Amino acid sequence: MKITVIGSGNVATHLTRALFEAGHTILQIWSRTPGHASDLARRVGAESLTDTGKISPDADLYIFSVKDDALSEVINRMPETGGVWVHTAGSLSMELFACRKSDYGVLYPLQTFSRNRELSFDAIPLFIEGSNPETRAMLEQLGRTLSRHVLYLPGEKRKKLHLAAVFACNFVNHLYALAAEIIAEEDIPFEVLLPLIGETAAKVTEMAPAEAQTGPAIRSDERVMRMHLSLIGDARTREIYRLLSESIAELTKRNLLLT
Repeated sequence: MKITVIGSGNVATHLTRALFEAGHTILQIWSRTPGHASDLARRVGAESLTDTGKISPDADLYIFSVKDDALSEVINRMPETGGVWVHTAGSLSMELFACRKSDYGVLYPLQTFSRNRELSFDAIPLFIEGSNPETRAMLEQLGRTLSRHVLYLPGEKRKKLHLAAVFACNFVNHLYALAAEIIAEEDIPFEVLLPLIGETAAKVTEMAPAEAQTGPAIRSDERVMRMHLSLIGDARTREIYRLLSESIAELTKRNLLLT
């Protein structure tokens, strides 16, 4: 399949490389950042662009992988093309394309991407949506060249999945950053937490997250929680600790009522 990629950020970089390695032809890479576009284009034998007016009309698929708040603007600046237009966002409707195209959809990889960290797309869930059965079938076929897990998911459900991903990934990673700050004050290296982090993540592959929960909040250990709060100097971090502890306790009570 002949593909043009609109964007050169983390998602675009990983997805483009995976498509190239799967045997697809990458025609062009467009980006507002010339260095990123040219670097990615060199790796996949494509042409790099910073002018949307030079985008070829001949690709089979145009993948828009830009910041959510920039997508509408980029769509409006696109020239007329053939092919199918898709975006990679978890939180945006595919109907953003409806004013320009009849064949459009979504190709949403559920993963956290960092530019210089290698990942295997084979294990990454890909969620697709298409404006018509033919487009959906084409995206499913394309997805199966990249991943063993290709699933259809309509837009409203995809938005909820994206929300869940923010809790499961972005918020959790932020808590790692806060934990790193707390122990850095005592010159304790973050690496000592890695076995704990690894086991916490491993447990939820074998049991429900609520079942895997441990700690003072689930035990209602007020003495320990008061002590912890006294050790936190930053007011916002104290509030995060308090709110999360309350949420753990409330979820535990709800689950007990259901059993």
